[in-house]
Amino acid sequence: MTDPRLTPFLSILGLLSLWVLAAFLTADPQTLPQPWDLFEPFVRELRSGALFMHLGATLMRVIWAFTLAMGLGVALGLAMGRSPRLNAWLDPWLVIFLNLPALVLIVLCYLWIGLNETAAILAVTLNKVPNVTTVIREGARALDPQLDDMARVYRLNWITRLRHVVLPQLAPFIAAAARSGVAVIWKIVLVVEFLGRSSGVGFQIHLYFQLFDVAMVLVYAFSFICVMLLVEWVLLQPWERHVTRWRHA
Repeated sequence: MTDPRLTPFLSILGLLSLWVLAAFLTADPQTLPQPWDLFEPFVRELRSGALFMHLGATLMRVIWAFTLAMGLGVALGLAMGRSPRLNAWLDPWLVIFLNLPALVLIVLCYLWIGLNETAAILAVTLNKVPNVTTVIREGARALDPQLDDMARVYRLNWITRLRHVVLPQLAPFIAAAARSGVAVIWKIVLVVEFLGRSSGVGFQIHLYFQLFDVAMVLVYAFSFICVMLLVEWVLLQPWERHVTRWRHA
């Protein structure tokens, strides 16, 4: 029987096998190179320092947008979930922003603010906040009213109540919003960079797209995918297990 810890690696190995097969059937490295054909351009970009520079630029934008989107989304979702009146007022706004395409927000931010970092991060943040808000709002609605009653009986102040009563119950919803948020945010950041930045993975993909260099497009795309997989496995999954451990106690 396969060790469960090996399953993700075997899954990735299966995906690589499909890539090798597809590249073999295509028989054109300009269309789809073999995985090993990416090694030389990857090492070249690594030695030049360009790969680290552009990965770092994209990662910083992801961190800023993720932090802002999670902070605003959690606060707004909790408020809407706890206050039916506030939810009635803001729900139409939420529906509008949920259905507003990311491309429209990006273009508008660039037109209104300019081709700068503020516009780039704001566009990504505004696109993700409604999704986080929706998830957290449902979590706030599912809070146990008996625990609220207990907090009132013991006259807990709002900080203590938030820390020991509300947030532990919201933890699974926050974890779900965070994991989906990272996956969506970095993709939108690439679009932002593709359209209006002079650094980052998206900018490099735009550059090599114009040169019809499939290998370099794949080098930059998979380099950042590896970074995000590392974030998922090393940070997000252990954090999710930690904050939801009380449910399995």
